[in-house]
Amino acid sequence: MGQVPLSVVQTPLPLQRGGEPRPSESWRVLVIDSRQRDAQALGDRLRRHGHEVWTSGTGGSALESYGDASLVLLELELPDLDGLEVCRQIRAASDVPVIVVTSRGSELDRVLGLQAGADDYLVKPYGFQELMARMDAVMRRVKPQPLAPESIEHGRLRIDVAAREVTLDDEPVELSRKEFDLLHVLAAHPEAIVPRRQLMNRVWGGSRSRRTVDTHVSSLRTKLGSRDWVITVRGVGFRIGNVNTS
Repeated sequence: MGQVPLSVVQTPLPLQRGGEPRPSESWRVLVIDSRQRDAQALGDRLRRHGHEVWTSGTGGSALESYGDASLVLLELELPDLDGLEVCRQIRAASDVPVIVVTSRGSELDRVLGLQAGADDYLVKPYGFQELMARMDAVMRRVKPQPLAPESIEHGRLRIDVAAREVTLDDEPVELSRKEFDLLHVLAAHPEAIVPRRQLMNRVWGGSRSRRTVDTHVSSLRTKLGSRDWVITVRGVGFRIGNVNTS
């Protein structure tokens, strides 16, 4: 594959031995591609540049594993879900940068990819230096997270973030610290499915115990008075429900 001149980079990247650009920092990169050989080859090159890389061959597994990533490289051709839907789901629940890396190269494909929430769109075949430059540019554009709202209103439920208090129909609900954190993460993304692994990372700091999540979800449902406040999406994660009647 041909190489793209470094002039495409807004700020020139330092070169390492071999003449390839070296990133200013290391990132955790998820490569989503059903072609295992291609994904492995790309992952090996990225690792040689200092990045931590893992791969996913399906949309379902990608939606479970992107929570640890600082950057996602997404092929649209997947065996179970269309890559555009995977991109939409990621964008609905997270601000992690997504670069589509695919053989779909029409103008319509590019427009649909960007409308689905991709931060950039790169068509195969491409030069590895161009990919590195685009990754660097996207990561430079990542802005700090906005301040969290002081309170979240969700139907009959109110979450006072600053005071860490929850009320249902204006009545206080006593939650443990982790129950509150779990509810807060779900309610902060009311239109999205939050992957189980992302909940593990956000609430438990990387715990990999499925039983821990399930136990807290069960307890949270009991304290809120209905299973419908926390909806299980099999094979993916959870989303906040909305119980409109007492």
